[in-house]
Amino acid sequence: MSTTLPQPTTCKPDTAIYERRESAVRSYARSMPRQFNKAEDVWMHDNQGGRYLDFLSGCSTLNYGHNHPVLKSALMDYIAANGITHGLDLHTDAKEAFLDTLETVILRPRGLNYRAMFTGPTGTNAVEAAIKLARKVTGRELVIAFTNGFHGMTLGALACTGNATKRGGAGVPLSHVAHEPYDGYHGPDVDTAELLERRLADPSSGLDAPAAILVETVQGEGGLNVASAPWLRRIAAIARRHGALMIVDDIQAGCGRTGGFFSFEDMGFVPDIVTMAKSLSGMGLPFALALFRPELDQWSPGEHNGTFRGNNHAFVTAAAALRHFWSDGQFQQDVARRSGMLERRLDAMAAEHGLSTRGRGMMRGIDLGSGEIAGTVTATCFERGLIIETSGAHDEVVKVLAPLVIDDALLSAGLDILESSIRETLATPYGVAAE
Repeated sequence: MSTTLPQPTTCKPDTAIYERRESAVRSYARSMPRQFNKAEDVWMHDNQGGRYLDFLSGCSTLNYGHNHPVLKSALMDYIAANGITHGLDLHTDAKEAFLDTLETVILRPRGLNYRAMFTGPTGTNAVEAAIKLARKVTGRELVIAFTNGFHGMTLGALACTGNATKRGGAGVPLSHVAHEPYDGYHGPDVDTAELLERRLADPSSGLDAPAAILVETVQGEGGLNVASAPWLRRIAAIARRHGALMIVDDIQAGCGRTGGFFSFEDMGFVPDIVTMAKSLSGMGLPFALALFRPELDQWSPGEHNGTFRGNNHAFVTAAAALRHFWSDGQFQQDVARRSGMLERRLDAMAAEHGLSTRGRGMMRGIDLGSGEIAGTVTATCFERGLIIETSGAHDEVVKVLAPLVIDDALLSAGLDILESSIRETLATPYGVAAE
């Protein structure tokens, strides 16, 4: 792995075709105005010869880096052999291999007994399936979600999402969801699990009995807010006590991003349903999954389906990723070590400027208190060859989502760029005034 520093270019691409034909809804291209043409390992390359260190990783879709050779080789061999590409929900060699690997490498070692439901190709499809199943099983309508949560852009998942801008794009009422305060939302002295319990136990609170409680253990888009293990155990107990199903949205926080394969490992509870996507395929291929206890599998055949629920190419790379990275504990140990390094570096940056850090594992960031300042920092990073983005209610948190396979030297080099960009931004009159 090359440890040469990034080599960005300053030449912006001709965007005429995008301005003429692509919807204005595009966003990342506005903050990273380059034409990218190649990606390998932790690097993205533009068509002018520039090279960028990727601390975005497709919003945690590329935990194993770009075009990992083991995954790429598995896929190329499968394609060369004319393996099934699209199979609806037919039985295929690729699906069998994935399910066998999921069972033997992930589920059994963790004492988990889940059925796997192949939904549509993206995370929001998994969330839609999860909440639909919870409503079917319980006969109830209400889903409890949390402040600052993000669960997807289709209407059911969007109803569970807190962001006002995203919700405003729906054009119709987003109903049958109650947004309760997340852990720490009212500060460290307010137990929001107790508030939820009180509301559900009070027949005059106005909060109906829920079908499900939907939660992220770390809120990826909501600002890297972290739920504590005791709080999550309380939420799981509340769900059981009130006849609701607990759904953990592990779409961004799973697949090793927070340490374990699942973000809830070793926390003392087991969700009824888990939604997964993003890095599940291992190399950016569309693949989403809902995992649930066998007794919840009350679907009739075809009751919930989707044309692209059988992406066999994704089955191939997902199985290869599970075998290569998760068959022993070495990869998880490496992630834990890098997580500690990331935590120490971000804590030092925050201490220098009187700021705070957020997150867990390799899903961490620094709260700059202002979306304007955070945007200036990420723009400065990009000019220096580092791709990094923001999150939070006001885009105030600069979020580090480096590939989990990054070596220590490159992680340090990227953090050096972030550190100097923060220091430079906050040293300007604008930055001082904004503080």
